[in-house]
Amino acid sequence: MHDNHLSRHAQQVLTVTQGKSHLHGPGSDPSIARSWLRCLEDYHLDPSLTMAPTVLEHGRLLESRERLQQVLHIAGNEMSSLHQQLSGAGHAVLLTDARGVILNCVTAPTERRIFERAGLWLGADWSEACEGTNGIGTCLVERQALTIHQDEHFRGRHTGLTCSASPVFDPHGDLLAVLDVSSARHDVSRQSQFHTMALVNLSAKMIESCYFLRYFDNQWLLRFHLQAESVGLFSEGLLAFDGEGRICAVNQSALNLLGHARGAMLGQPVEAFFDCALDELLGRASVSPSASWPLRSRDGRGLFAVLRGQPRSFSTPVPPRPMLAEAARLPGICLGDERLQADFRKALRVFERDVPLLIHGETGSGKEAFAKAVHQASQRSEQAFVALNCAAIPESLIESELFGYRGGSFTGARKEGMRGKLQQADGGTLFLDEIGDMPLALQTRLLRVLEDRQVVPIGGAPEAVNVRIISATHRDLLERVRDGSFREDLYYRLNGLEIALPALRERSDRSQLLDYLLAQEADGETVLIDEPARQALLGFAWPGNVRQMRNVLRTLAALCDGGRVGLEDLPAMVLHARPAVISPAQEPTEYPLEDAERLALLTALEQQRWHMTHTAEQLGVSRNTLYRKLRKHGIAR
Repeated sequence: MHDNHLSRHAQQVLTVTQGKSHLHGPGSDPSIARSWLRCLEDYHLDPSLTMAPTVLEHGRLLESRERLQQVLHIAGNEMSSLHQQLSGAGHAVLLTDARGVILNCVTAPTERRIFERAGLWLGADWSEACEGTNGIGTCLVERQALTIHQDEHFRGRHTGLTCSASPVFDPHGDLLAVLDVSSARHDVSRQSQFHTMALVNLSAKMIESCYFLRYFDNQWLLRFHLQAESVGLFSEGLLAFDGEGRICAVNQSALNLLGHARGAMLGQPVEAFFDCALDELLGRASVSPSASWPLRSRDGRGLFAVLRGQPRSFSTPVPPRPMLAEAARLPGICLGDERLQADFRKALRVFERDVPLLIHGETGSGKEAFAKAVHQASQRSEQAFVALNCAAIPESLIESELFGYRGGSFTGARKEGMRGKLQQADGGTLFLDEIGDMPLALQTRLLRVLEDRQVVPIGGAPEAVNVRIISATHRDLLERVRDGSFREDLYYRLNGLEIALPALRERSDRSQLLDYLLAQEADGETVLIDEPARQALLGFAWPGNVRQMRNVLRTLAALCDGGRVGLEDLPAMVLHARPAVISPAQEPTEYPLEDAERLALLTALEQQRWHMTHTAEQLGVSRNTLYRKLRKHGIAR
């Protein structure tokens, strides 16, 4: 049966590429027909062949990940958010490099093997030359967003996949990466992919813009658009120029808005394209621009703009940071909750004494932001803050990522070797997120580093490191110690001081945090939330915590009309939600144990968005046991 399908598909490919009539079916799309022809004539591929994917050697994969380290960091949260927006089930969110090699994959743990059987391995080469017509490879060739649906794939073995991919360009217009969403479900229609494609394209543009902003962090950066309310959104024009006013880079939106080619703008004075003297333009600059102002192009087009400018010199020395006075104004964190502020004060004091911090909190509660704020408020603020997510990196790569390797230490290793996260954080701070997911063998090596203050790269000699450790987890580490999956001695070595971050629904500064996040996502624009909408947002349980609130506010800021958000603008999950399930002031009842179990079930269900498999895994029970307990307590969605 399988062989018959491959034969029929191969015959369909040959019929189309021979120029015969193809008014219907996958060959009716000219881009698909072009790709199939390339696969036959340029790459000499066989559509019926079922060979395994080409996978990069370990060292080459590490080298590729290191080369795009900043992109991977930017894309990580965006990929997780995209996976959640797609309701998770049946989807894999992938990021590849400009060659089509998969560098990161976000999918449900229970579905990972499904996508691996489809060939979506970390390190797999999905260029057209290797895998024929597919979302990733064809996107690289066509340099535009596209969907390849089932039978539109060249190879018959891939016809069970539906892939929507969008290119990510660097500030110079070169292909940087491809963001792809793949589904292995057979009931996916092509029409259903319009929504998926729109989300993928939006996420790719967000990654592109964030990378541009970080790439030119030390340059003057002009952000502009035809409408004032669109400055700060992904469709804005971005233009970077140096201290002499010479243009360094522009994004595609800037080229479209100004009507010039990239080659005609690079290296030219910024005054050649805007009706504004350089000194006047620089006079409007701000490190954190708050509001746009009118700016006219040389051809008379009216624009609105903000200019981000970094100070070029300091006339007076910067005073040392107060221990807590600056804490509430640190970038990326809001400390209006008194308990959170007290915990921050304690964390900073012990961190300055080289005492390891262990941060515990639900997913999305801001563990990395808290850790980074501690680092920025400490005496090590000028040194590196290096983050490693132990759950996001495959077990086969995490050892090299953490400890690095010496050149030639294994097949595929580059000659000069690679510095691991511990060496990169030398003199600064290493943040180990989801430490509870670190493999046992690596736990032993990490413990030795903490005790000896030396790191041994793979195939190398010991190197002294001066690094402070902050670790974080959403798991119960003591429970993992009891079941043997986490070393007890490492637990006590990392747990110098344990900080329990409250869930968003438990924080007293929700209102302040809402305003704080909205100001960040509005990026200088004025966005007002009507009181009914505000109360609905504040009353929502936020199972995804701060990360979920930030994503919702980002969407509201992007879509609101006239700078105002009303109740009708809120997503359905907020409008139709029940009150938050946690209520500290509840009166004791006759059956406290029963109530506690029911509350634990409801909390886990909210956190996992009622995904039964994930909820069962979080609670450590089988699905059958979970369903039995739901019936017992009368819980239904």
